[in-house]
Amino acid sequence: MSPTSNPYILILYYSRNGHVKMLAEQIAQGVEAAGLEGRLRTVPAVSTVCESTAADIPDSGDIYCCETDLAACSGLLLGSPTRFGNMAAPLKYFLDSTANLWLNGSLINKPAGVFTSTSSLHGGQESTLLSMMLPLLHQGMVVAGVPYSEPSLNATQSGGTPYGASHVETDSLQLSDEERQICQAQGRRIAELAIKLNK
Repeated sequence: MSPTSNPYILILYYSRNGHVKMLAEQIAQGVEAAGLEGRLRTVPAVSTVCESTAADIPDSGDIYCCETDLAACSGLLLGSPTRFGNMAAPLKYFLDSTANLWLNGSLINKPAGVFTSTSSLHGGQESTLLSMMLPLLHQGMVVAGVPYSEPSLNATQSGGTPYGASHVETDSLQLSDEERQICQAQGRRIAELAIKLNK
């Protein structure tokens, strides 16, 4: 990683109600604590009306990801709410459009991780995280979870898995202390791996 290349970890997520966005922001703090930029990007919703299109720039929040953001990243953290134990369609739709990166090998050997949010404790978090890893493995990325050396994994009473950071939605619309700590630990880990892998 050359000093002039401005390396960054892409934190790419889809968030309908703001919970996954909260996770993404905490993960970015962990990335930046490790000395890299945490670049937040999102994807537009998928319309059920075939002719409907979204503006290129959203009205508020993080901007939409483009293929260049993904191709030039030093590492990736991918986040989605759970939809029937799987990633949400907007994120899958975006990933399905990245065949050129696969053909070019643009993501090979870059570290990656995944994160999610559910409305219930047993709402499919782990299956969603595993489903999100599959396209990353096809892209040749080095997928890393959260090791049990992170104390919050043993202490959490809500979200947080060794597969990746997670959140169980409550009425408070806040992350628990353990959820925040796991997010930051995951961000730091992917950033540190990116630095090591790109020496």
